[in-house]
Amino acid sequence: MYRKYDIPKTPSQRAMESKAVPEKKKKELKKIYDSLNPAELKRAIDRKLDLLWKAYQKKNKSQKVEPKKKISVRFLTTQPEPISLR
Repeated sequence: MYRKYDIPKTPSQRAMESKAVPEKKKKELKKIYDSLNPAELKRAIDRKLDLLWKAYQKKNKSQKVEPKKKISVRFLTTQPEPISLR
């Protein structure tokens, strides 16, 4: 016996394929999805993490605090199939 898994999909992809989601809502979600920029989102998250780190350091200024490791956020995005130029 073996397990059969579904093809991995993002929550957005699952919502778009669902019959339970009305077409009007799908159009709204598509508009929001298309307006997102993963690179800009990462920069915004990094700026906010930096502000949090600075606030933490300021609060604990009497103690020398060094981070154990740098916090990093990665986005996994679907990449198109490679194109051969031959």
